[in-house]
Amino acid sequence: MAYLFSSESVSEGHPDKVSDQISDAILDNLLAQDPESKVACETLVTTGQVIIAGEIKTSAYVDFQSVVRKVINDIGYTKSEYKFDGDSCGILSSIHEQSADINRGVERDDPNEQGAGDQGMMFGYACNETDMLIPFALDLSHALVKELAAIRKEGKVMTYLRPDSKSQVTIEYDDNNKPKRVHTIVVSTQHDEFIQADANTTQKQADQIMLNKIREDVKNILIPRVKALSPRFDDLIQDDYILHVNPTGKFVIGGPHGDSGLTGRKIIVDTYGGKGAHGGGAFSGKDPSKVDRSAAYAARHIAKNMVAAGVAEEILVQVAYAIGVAKPMNLYVNTYGTAKVKLTDAQIAKKISELFDMRPKAIEDRLKLRNPIYLETAAYGHMGRTPRTVTKTFRGSSGRTIVKEVELFTWEKTDMTDAIKTAFNIH
Repeated sequence: MAYLFSSESVSEGHPDKVSDQISDAILDNLLAQDPESKVACETLVTTGQVIIAGEIKTSAYVDFQSVVRKVINDIGYTKSEYKFDGDSCGILSSIHEQSADINRGVERDDPNEQGAGDQGMMFGYACNETDMLIPFALDLSHALVKELAAIRKEGKVMTYLRPDSKSQVTIEYDDNNKPKRVHTIVVSTQHDEFIQADANTTQKQADQIMLNKIREDVKNILIPRVKALSPRFDDLIQDDYILHVNPTGKFVIGGPHGDSGLTGRKIIVDTYGGKGAHGGGAFSGKDPSKVDRSAAYAARHIAKNMVAAGVAEEILVQVAYAIGVAKPMNLYVNTYGTAKVKLTDAQIAKKISELFDMRPKAIEDRLKLRNPIYLETAAYGHMGRTPRTVTKTFRGSSGRTIVKEVELFTWEKTDMTDAIKTAFNIH
């Protein structure tokens, strides 16, 4: 029978995403100088304050203060009235050396036998609901807050926007588990107090005027811009969708002043919007020796290529590791009954194991993960992104400039489809 399913996203100005971006910016700056850096960097943001903590083993020198302030300013926290801005916030660093007990299990004489940086299970997922092979509700949720940030930074319309925002999309599915239409859209956006109470207007009336204006702009400016991004969005956002905008009625106090933010608290936004599964490990601030990150990317790479090759319409891939052990404990596959080949899920998993080397070092090499590629992942999802090559500039020790050409989102490439079709005898 038909059913409803919802996913959410948050903007780059959401407190948790501010923390993720700071952690990944620090990671990138370390990898730019020392690709073998071992990094686990956590960030807390709150009113006027940033605290960074964690464990790092590196030969690089990074000016943490400069990196943190640049990230915050680039997001858009540039005004003292936000109670959190890049130029004036306090920054406390509590970084120390990586545990030697962990490091001895990771670094080996034979690099190919590099052990996993921790135990745990990681999942990759893909489905054919969108061109990027991620769930439709998540894709649209990301598009809403990403386009809202673009409007804010252009500064031509909706000039009252502040950096913090959230979205949520509910999709109606038909009896065949296919998206039928957008049922509900929720947009909550931080804003200036651009209508003030005066002799003729109470605060409650001023708040309602602001809410009416924001709702009108979301409906008449944001939604049409998002629909123009994709024929699929335009097709499924029909006239009968339900729209909720700033349901509390007012959202002036926001960002790290409204709520504290922590690295790793948006793992479902980062992955598949509640579809598939998640092993529980966060991504940002972790170098690729941490399989929480690298193996999750590798599992996504497998899942996406399997769907793109036509093995199944939907697929979940699980891999699990023991700390210090190179070979994964298992590789599990679930095609949810959508397989297009005459093999069991266990047989499909066996073939995947023959095609993909899931040892940590092999994953790092295959997906080029020892490069400074991570800041771009820290907002609007790690999955369903477009691979591209960019040039990035970093400031090294003694003020020297480091220029790196890197490939972003390598795990989103469908570069294994030919090999998969051959292995599964798909013509």
